Amino acid sequence: MATGIEAMVELRRMTAEDLTAAHGLSSEQKWPHRIEDWEMLLSLGFGYVATRDDEVMGTAMAWLYGEDAATLGMVIVSPRAQGMGIGRRLMDAVLADLGDRTVLLNATDEGAPLYRKMGFEPVGPVFQHQGAAFSVPMAELIPDERVRPLGAKDMATLHGLAKRATGMDRAALLDALVPGAQGVVLTRSNEPVGFALFRRFGRGYVVGPTVAPDTGGAKALISHWLGSNAGMFCRLDIPEESGLGAWLDDLGLPCVGRVMRMVRGPLPKADPAITIFSLTTQALG
Repeated sequence: MATGIEAMVELRRMTAEDLTAAHGLSSEQKWPHRIEDWEMLLSLGFGYVATRDDEVMGTAMAWLYGEDAATLGMVIVSPRAQGMGIGRRLMDAVLADLGDRTVLLNATDEGAPLYRKMGFEPVGPVFQHQGAAFSVPMAELIPDERVRPLGAKDMATLHGLAKRATGMDRAALLDALVPGAQGVVLTRSNEPVGFALFRRFGRGYVVGPTVAPDTGGAKALISHWLGSNAGMFCRLDIPEESGLGAWLDDLGLPCVGRVMRMVRGPLPKADPAITIFSLTTQALG
């Protein structure tokens, strides 16, 4: 049973009024999230906060993808409240609400031991690349391949491509992201086969999600955004299997961090013919 100062920490659902304090916690960790990024995350999902004397000491959030899957993230505990079991309590609260869903998260080295104890297994690393690309060569398109602007009639196609690439229903996420983003679609013989979004996030812009049938297609999509925004600070979070790391290094977006993708439950079954090459964010997957 909790005793002493630990017993004084209460958990409750996160509300919009908590976001300023939550932003303060992420800033303490030197995470780049703006208050606008926190607002977007809460609008798409739900969370819990741990409070002591009405001060927010920790956060954890989750986002639902269809009936069977979710991602979990923004697990933060103030340095002033470390070692009190708050992270575990927040995780327990979120996971209780998620029930039997498969849950994915991206773990820092510090967080991974706790997640392992809670039944999460490693899947593979995700690398954070960021910087400003000042010179991006034109993408080498194959015959009958082109990159065109995203149109209003493309949303159903995006929903289908994202579901195939991740094994999860991402329609609600894309519907929320697209109005505040720019998008391009990769076509081959006039058939849409991939897409990439470009939007504000953190210190600059994020390229993601990027979905494509192969590395060449992913490079064509990402090159479009980096080339048309030369000199702007951009970030991509890429799974190791994307094979894009050395290419991004050469463009001026070096790897600055690494997290481990982990899963609790059966991994969603993706279509091997299409891949997610860059994430929306580490929290959203």
